[in-house]
Amino acid sequence: MKQKILCPIIALIMIFGTLCSCASKKEINKYTTSSMDYFDTVITITGYANNQKEFDEISGDILKQLAEYHRLYSIYDRFDGIENLYTINELVNGEHRTVTVDRRIIDMLLYAREMYHKTNGIMNIAMGSVLSLWHDCRTNGIENPKKAALPNIDSLKKAAEHTDISKMIIDEVNNTVTLTDPKMKLDVGAIAKGYATECVARKLEEKGITGYLLNVGGNVRTIGGKPDDSKWAVGIENPDSNDYLAVLKLNGQSVATSGSYQRFYYVNGKTYHHIINPHTLMPATGYLSISIVCKDAGLADALSTALFCQSRSDGLELIESIDEVEAMWVTEEGEKIFSSGWNKYK
Repeated sequence: MKQKILCPIIALIMIFGTLCSCASKKEINKYTTSSMDYFDTVITITGYANNQKEFDEISGDILKQLAEYHRLYSIYDRFDGIENLYTINELVNGEHRTVTVDRRIIDMLLYAREMYHKTNGIMNIAMGSVLSLWHDCRTNGIENPKKAALPNIDSLKKAAEHTDISKMIIDEVNNTVTLTDPKMKLDVGAIAKGYATECVARKLEEKGITGYLLNVGGNVRTIGGKPDDSKWAVGIENPDSNDYLAVLKLNGQSVATSGSYQRFYYVNGKTYHHIINPHTLMPATGYLSISIVCKDAGLADALSTALFCQSRSDGLELIESIDEVEAMWVTEEGEKIFSSGWNKYK
């Protein structure tokens, strides 16, 4: 059974104020709406508009786009008339077939492959064979706590033999995808929500829409600032208390947080979270959470997961090598470490 993940309330909390537009002398109201229909998480849209109708039209279009990305990027469900990641992963007579897909799938997979190389193989969407073992055990452990168990280590090692991303063959001319290893599976959980969020935000920007904030499962993307030119205040919640680990001031940027407290289960009283280190094949250790701030929501999503599986020095080196990207590490002991430019968002 697919596990439903409802994590954005844990990850990121938005702080908003009321506003009056002095330029037009018309009151600009703040509106918000939420949905739990897509990406198995809570989606919250907040924006400023002249009236409810205007906001409903824009937010309705946003949700329509996210619904399309949800269907395209799902690895758990088949949808009538759509070739998606589920159908790319499925076997026909023991083999993966060549699947002709929507260009939005091609673009996301190409970006994921770029992230694989940028993170030295840490952010690997070809880890599906390993992650599915953990997913099944976590789901069973949540539904039947007394029977909670870890994946068999030998099974994990065998699954890890089928995670070579070079065996994901993409034909950009014909928009086809073929997995040449029959035991290989794609899992885009580390990038899909952020990437989809960024795609939707860019379409809003192209239309000249501003003054909106999207929160898709903890992947936050601001579209411009508020109508009075002030910035959005986005708080990164401390899971151990009622305060915030940090409060950021954003205008057109994204922030994503990966945390060991977001998806987990217990085995013999010990917590096992969902971020799996590709080297150890076990949940990554050392951090409570990692937050990334940058322009691109897809990049923020991918890096927040990748850094979880790297040493602090390697992660810092990666962040400092990418322009306009900042990070905050929170160790298991509660210590906070920041990249060199983090404070400019405070």
